[in-house]
Amino acid sequence: MKANLVNIFEKTIQEAEISIKNKVIESINVTGEENSSLPYIIPGFVDAHVHVESSMLTPSQFARLAVVHGTVATVSDPHEIANVLGAPGVEYMIKDGKRVPFKFCFGAPSCVPATIFETAGAVVDPEDVRKMLASDDIGYLAEVMNFPGVLDNDPDMVAKINWAKHFNKPIDGHAPGLRGEAAKQYAANGISTDHECFTYEEAREKIDYGVKILIREGSAARNFDALIPLLAEFPDRIMFCSDDKHPDNLVEGHINVLIKRALALGHDLWNILQAACINPVEHYNLPVGLLRKNDPADFVVIDNLKDFNVLKTYLDGALVAENGVSLIPDLRSDHINQFNCTKKSPTDFASPVPAETNGKIRVIEALEGQLITNLLIEDFKTENGFMVSDTDQDVLKIVVVNRYHNAAPAIAFIKNFDLKEGAIASTVAHDSHNIIAVGCDDQSICEAVNLLIEAKGGVSAVGLDEKHMLALPIAGLMTDVDGYKAAESYTEIDQFVKIKLKSTLKSPYMTLSFMALLVIPNIKLSDKGLFDGEKFEFVNLNL
Repeated sequence: MKANLVNIFEKTIQEAEISIKNKVIESINVTGEENSSLPYIIPGFVDAHVHVESSMLTPSQFARLAVVHGTVATVSDPHEIANVLGAPGVEYMIKDGKRVPFKFCFGAPSCVPATIFETAGAVVDPEDVRKMLASDDIGYLAEVMNFPGVLDNDPDMVAKINWAKHFNKPIDGHAPGLRGEAAKQYAANGISTDHECFTYEEAREKIDYGVKILIREGSAARNFDALIPLLAEFPDRIMFCSDDKHPDNLVEGHINVLIKRALALGHDLWNILQAACINPVEHYNLPVGLLRKNDPADFVVIDNLKDFNVLKTYLDGALVAENGVSLIPDLRSDHINQFNCTKKSPTDFASPVPAETNGKIRVIEALEGQLITNLLIEDFKTENGFMVSDTDQDVLKIVVVNRYHNAAPAIAFIKNFDLKEGAIASTVAHDSHNIIAVGCDDQSICEAVNLLIEAKGGVSAVGLDEKHMLALPIAGLMTDVDGYKAAESYTEIDQFVKIKLKSTLKSPYMTLSFMALLVIPNIKLSDKGLFDGEKFEFVNLNL
């Protein structure tokens, strides 16, 4: 194979011939200076932190879509399925990922359940973590979300961290907004990365504490603009990641999009490629080739270093994508799940006006492009003695329904979804993946929720006498249908919500999925009630 070889280590671009034998690069023969008439070969891209489940696709389907964009590996935290099914869920992800030519590095989930303030489907204890980390199939301890437990020397958390140190495997962090001495103490426990920084100042401080920063640009959380200035200052401390990416966005692009954006901003090519290719491979000890003799033959062929269009992707010397077409087979997978609640009635979602009230309630403010939320104090609308959604003021009812056993729904109110009709619901609800819904009236909320209960998982939308749903029969998180068809189905629902139901959010379902994530401040809703993520305690809806 003859092309311009981009050597990131030596920062050179030369015409070269590459010989591949037995899945590795047997030889590299430099034949001249850079030849602009030839394509360019670069190492493959790595997503340094992603929850494959959030794509709503199985690992084998995720890989089919990702390789088209030049991605050859992911550092994948399977804690979404672990919250539903425990260690067997992690094994499922590993097994399914091995069916295709792609390099998944799965981690041992460190916080399942994420907190004690919600109902999850399983528990992953220190012994489970030990067994996982002892396996070559597990590359690291996945994001340590329980940073209060780290700071307070919680025995369970300390034991999991110590097992990672015992097996000499990296420890991923997750500490949004943590600053000062607390952040320093957190990092000192061996935390090596953080993908949750949402300001330059926070990330810059954590770099001083020895933490590597992952610049995240997913379907909901978008921190690229705030953090990309760090790349020029600390190219050896930066990686790119998506964290959570819905199928429609994965069809559009992956890490290659971040590379193009960084290039457009004028960042140095070598710094960009170091972050996209080299740093994650070295940090996580991934079995991914970096275009050196005797390396696995994992690389990408692009048209040029300006447009950066991916022409071909190779893994272990095999062509897996060419000219936008995936060559990975379309595979079906086993369906595993845990879903035990029964259908609801509209009265289950009724919220009586409290006997004692000043007419004000705590309201969750969802923020575009962020996982954090704000706490607002708002008036509430009443009808016949019940608190109801106020579409004029965009204060809508939000509910979380326990999917693991029958229980009364938790009810609160939220702003910025801006629905004018109907309701939307999902069983992708980080991290315990109960049913979460937002709607304009109890009847619509009930209909959207019951669609998911009947299917035992999915995303749904109802309104204007229409019902839409994408079934997710695998743990209520994933489908094994063709990833491109799943993306089309998801796009149809997403467009219905934005065009007909009038939601103004760029990604309403991704935003919805994080409104139950208690470890991200400020205020969220679990199946047990409204939760203050800064005080780490439940609070009343009514003031």
